[in-house]
Amino acid sequence: MILPLAKLGTLALRTLCKPIANRLKKEAGLHPRFRQFIINIAQANHRFTTRMQRRIYGHAVDVVIRPLNEEKAIQAAAELLGELFVFSVAGGAVIFEVQRSARSEAQKEELRKQELEAMKQRDEELSREVEALKKKLNELEKLARGQGLTGLFNFRHANGTENVKAKPS
Repeated sequence: MILPLAKLGTLALRTLCKPIANRLKKEAGLHPRFRQFIINIAQANHRFTTRMQRRIYGHAVDVVIRPLNEEKAIQAAAELLGELFVFSVAGGAVIFEVQRSARSEAQKEELRKQELEAMKQRDEELSREVEALKKKLNELEKLARGQGLTGLFNFRHANGTENVKAKPS
């Protein structure tokens, strides 16, 4: 259930980000300072990727790498900027989801701790109650041993004699 919703959410996020990324690409080449900045980024990216590709394929890396022409550099930087924007939004969504999940787990853990504490308190209350009942039982047993069976009979007899004495008066 969660996987299809996650895929749908990711698709919706990408769909919403694409027009914004395209707008960024379009506007990137218009401002002069920003234009020079993205050209420099594109040239650095071009040198880096070319060196990495040459290392992967086993070619010499100490060769001079021709820079991109201005239009290709702007187009490459705009693509990089658009992809970076989409990646940033998707990364932000992932971070948000992880934090939300962590908060949810923390709340569940706090609830478990509270339940455990309540159970411990109830256990302590029951233990005190059992100890009190044991003391009462011990006292009753001591009284029963002290009086013995005759003490019980005397107690009953005393009650019976009181009733008898009360009648003749």
